[in-house]
Amino acid sequence: MKAPDQVYPSVLEVIGSTPVVALSRLTRGLSGRILAKLEYLNPAGSKKDLVALQLIEEAEQEGSLKPGQTVVEVTSGNTGNGLAMVCAVKGYPFVAIMSKGNSPERVAISRGMGAEVILVDQSPGHTPGRVTGEDLSRVEEVAARVVAERGAFRADQFNRESNTRAHYLRTGPHFLRATGGRIDAFCDLVGTGGSFAGCAMAFKEHDPNIRCFVVEPAGAEVLAGCLQACCAHLLQGAGYGRADLRLLRREHIDGFLAVTDAEATATTRRLAREEGIFAGFTAGANVAAALQLLRGDFAGKTVAVTICDSGMKYFSTNLWA
Repeated sequence: MKAPDQVYPSVLEVIGSTPVVALSRLTRGLSGRILAKLEYLNPAGSKKDLVALQLIEEAEQEGSLKPGQTVVEVTSGNTGNGLAMVCAVKGYPFVAIMSKGNSPERVAISRGMGAEVILVDQSPGHTPGRVTGEDLSRVEEVAARVVAERGAFRADQFNRESNTRAHYLRTGPHFLRATGGRIDAFCDLVGTGGSFAGCAMAFKEHDPNIRCFVVEPAGAEVLAGCLQACCAHLLQGAGYGRADLRLLRREHIDGFLAVTDAEATATTRRLAREEGIFAGFTAGANVAAALQLLRGDFAGKTVAVTICDSGMKYFSTNLWA
């Protein structure tokens, strides 16, 4: 990233200023290209920094978040890291409610920035590192209790349109400016649905012919209308088996792609070894899906993806074993 020729008043002003790069080594031998926006270079290490800032600033503007009020959020870690950073700068106490199945690195980052982290036991028999929809339901129950007890503001990334607007106003337009609008397809692994929804809206407004694909973990393809065969996978923050994601607009979805744990892991490692991009599992899933498109109907085309978060959040997993 080129060094900016100015001094910023806080770290919040640099959120979203991440570059778009061509994955020319990883696509060697294929016709077409993959353009990746390096969201892991955001200050707290993921695309969720944008969402965190948008959630808090819109709540301030609306008056639903009062000075000094506690902020609470259910998170797999990345939104929690972003909110911990934003709340630290703005002076709000922040409580992250997380499943014990999420990576401990994300817990450490939020705590390091002053957040209180409440860890919730996984459902019986479930595996650390593989958070399910049932695990998320347990976390939601704890969050509702904490919000009521503390009179807190619930950031509520699954339901607030601020999540979508963060990507509609920033990520999508940045892609379009960087590429001169020359994008043929976009694919995105869906967790809350906010990044897909916001980018797809921006892309479709620019050119309705840009095809937008939802990516899901193989075996948990409920948005594609498949029966859920696998409730546990490695793609933290995505694939919770929820078909009721209110931020998604079906008219913006042109298709669905599935990626296995093995494909996501192998592609994430290739990103590091061939492109020097040290990212997490979800970035590998996005790129693996883009490779599927280039090997199929989008040969010779340009596919856009986001590199969602940093590989440094996964040292406790088998990703870098």
